[in-house]
Amino acid sequence: MSSVKSQSYTHSGTDSFLSIFGLDRESSPVLLVLLGFSLLLFGGLYVFDGNIALVSALMYMTTVLLISAIKPVYSLYLLMATVMLFEQYAIPGFAPWTFEVRFFSNLKEVPYIPYFHTGFMNMAELHLFFLCSGLLLHASFLKDFKYKPISVPFPFLLFMASLVGFFGYGISRGGDFMVALWEVRALFYLCIMFIIVPQLLDTKKQLHTLFWIFIIGITFKALQGVSRFVGMGFSTGGFQVLTNHEDAVFMVTLFILLMVFISYKVNTKQRIFLLVMLLPILVGFLVAQRRATFGSLFVSIGAFIILLPMAKRLVFMHYFIPIMIGLIIYGAAFWNSSNPIGGPVQKFKSGIGQADKTENYRDYSSNLYRENENYNLAQTALNNPVLGVGFGNVYEQPIPLVNIAFPLMDYIPHNQIYWVIVKTGAVGFFIFWFFFNSFVAKSTKVFMRLEDPWLKAITAVITIAVINQMVVSFFDLQLTYSRNMFYLGCLMGMLPVIEKISREEEKEDDLTPPPGEDGQK
Repeated sequence: MSSVKSQSYTHSGTDSFLSIFGLDRESSPVLLVLLGFSLLLFGGLYVFDGNIALVSALMYMTTVLLISAIKPVYSLYLLMATVMLFEQYAIPGFAPWTFEVRFFSNLKEVPYIPYFHTGFMNMAELHLFFLCSGLLLHASFLKDFKYKPISVPFPFLLFMASLVGFFGYGISRGGDFMVALWEVRALFYLCIMFIIVPQLLDTKKQLHTLFWIFIIGITFKALQGVSRFVGMGFSTGGFQVLTNHEDAVFMVTLFILLMVFISYKVNTKQRIFLLVMLLPILVGFLVAQRRATFGSLFVSIGAFIILLPMAKRLVFMHYFIPIMIGLIIYGAAFWNSSNPIGGPVQKFKSGIGQADKTENYRDYSSNLYRENENYNLAQTALNNPVLGVGFGNVYEQPIPLVNIAFPLMDYIPHNQIYWVIVKTGAVGFFIFWFFFNSFVAKSTKVFMRLEDPWLKAITAVITIAVINQMVVSFFDLQLTYSRNMFYLGCLMGMLPVIEKISREEEKEDDLTPPPGEDGQK
């Protein structure tokens, strides 16, 4: 009897203690987690002499580890939020905190982590490793876990195998291992995302959440550019760019998303948000000053017009043609003007032709460098036509190039479509296009079959995002950028999820009796 009383007193005391924190016995593990993080925080500050940045990174990675083990899909959300938020490379003339975190820098290069001198992994890769480990953990222990098929499996597996093969081939020819790793690591991110995203996502709500992360993240990067533009008196202040290179590439996908929302009358909060934020996103796109994205935007719009059925195409052209006429008038007015208002026109002009040496020396020298670079790439491809030189090897330079502030300039050129054929020859080049063309063909077929307007909209974005990325990669360093490949891989990985959701919705519609049957009116 006394034993029962003592247990009741103990339970009562425990309940009273937990109630102080607004918890009960079921939610008591929250207190243990809070205590654990408190110990990690204060213990870390003590051990690492008050290094707040290092302790914050440790707490972040601990959180990622826990979330990945408990709820991997939340870890995916967090990974894509950080990909959208943090820069991979510094923006010349600026030092934003979103770069100083060094999320994509090797651990040995992070200034606030003084304990790694040879570490070539970065925090993004650690997060991806924890996410994959959490997914494998769930696959091993959950009885109801089922592997979900990926899109275009044969072309994809061939593409991934070619990356591994040409990595080994390049090393066997004397290539530098670390350089080869830098060349292929971003494409491997795309491959991993392509596989794991279909395993993690199941519902339209999850797709909605990811697209909100994309929309808010890209908008934030645009606002960063706008704030710099405004802070310098509504000018670029002589800086080459006001955002990172890939941010403008991402903004193109938001423009396409809004166009599809409008064309298919998708009434969603995402459409309202994009309409409200359209002007700052557009300004952010312009002050990014990336010539390649001007071209990719027009190609993406062209691809979007082709995707539309004839009736919607005519409606879209009814509104688009006046906008094009206005742009033509604007371009003609500022074609030979040095007025800052005509800055976008000069960027477009220098991108399609030779910039004037005296009026626009920067773009003139940039174009000349790329022409010489392309010639060198063509010569290298001619001398190594079948298998290329392999990753980790320099490309030939019969025309010596001026030194630029890029340590891998002898390995990774601006034109990354030519880079593929130089590194992998005709064999790898065929496999590369076989994979991406197969995916675009598949996603186009899915787009044409879908009935749900929102799913149709994001499928159009996924399809055009691949085209957008290829166009930009023809002019600029993009296939080796981590953020681009995380984003593109995540988008491409959504396609089988969209197909699955669409099939489930069709089954529900088939099972729903029409009005007047089974007692329904």
